[in-house]
Amino acid sequence: MLNLDTALSYVKSKMPFVPEVGIILGSGLGSLGEEIDIDTEIPYGEIPDFPRSTVHGHKGTLAFGTFGGKKVVAMRGRFHYYEGYTMDQVVAPVRIMALIGVKKLMVSNACGGVNPDFEIGDLMIITDHINMFPTNPLMGPNNDKWGPRFPDMSKAYSKSMVAAAEKVAASQGTKVQKGVYAGLSGPCLETPAEYKYVRIIGADAVGMSTVPEVIAANHMGMECFGMSVITDLGVEGKIVETTHEDVVKAAGEASEKMVPLFRGIIENL
Repeated sequence: MLNLDTALSYVKSKMPFVPEVGIILGSGLGSLGEEIDIDTEIPYGEIPDFPRSTVHGHKGTLAFGTFGGKKVVAMRGRFHYYEGYTMDQVVAPVRIMALIGVKKLMVSNACGGVNPDFEIGDLMIITDHINMFPTNPLMGPNNDKWGPRFPDMSKAYSKSMVAAAEKVAASQGTKVQKGVYAGLSGPCLETPAEYKYVRIIGADAVGMSTVPEVIAANHMGMECFGMSVITDLGVEGKIVETTHEDVVKAAGEASEKMVPLFRGIIENL
């Protein structure tokens, strides 16, 4: 079982306040972090027994500040299963957020769209997910202080936060899609056959993150909201060779729409 005591004690000693909202920023979405009025920023490398972000486009700090009129803590860069971390390590920051008092979690990611109605640059509100990772962050002995052995996942993504996001998007004139996110281990992008399979089983988008974090957050009683930026397409006839640099570039461009949307959602929490 994961022992977070040392990391948790260090974060508590440095944090300037108890945040209301936790934010996880994915690939190319760092511009949202620049909009936070930061009080304290802790590099991951300073936190004992804490993973390190190894992916380009992830700054690698835990930032405490104000955004949308609320006290927030933001992960400026996340950890992925494909980096070689265990699931316990991948979700460690979410566990710490819950243990310091965060009640609501907002997660963003860059992903591939498999819905033929989607286009590159679209924002997708996540309404549900499909866990296609080869394991689960709740495997092993359960810590009853964190949550139940068999947590309910029927409302993994908060319906009230989804409704708030739709309302804010409409008021800002921002087009948003809604859909199901499939989480795979990566790190290679999917083959055309895999894209087709993911679509057949009910997904609208596919990526390599988010699902473990949302499972852990639900386990600890946090209310979750997720948003994807469609950075490439896994739709037959629209599949092209894609690099991580292409993903980061597309996510960075789309984040200009996501920042005011996240701010508006947080203001209305």
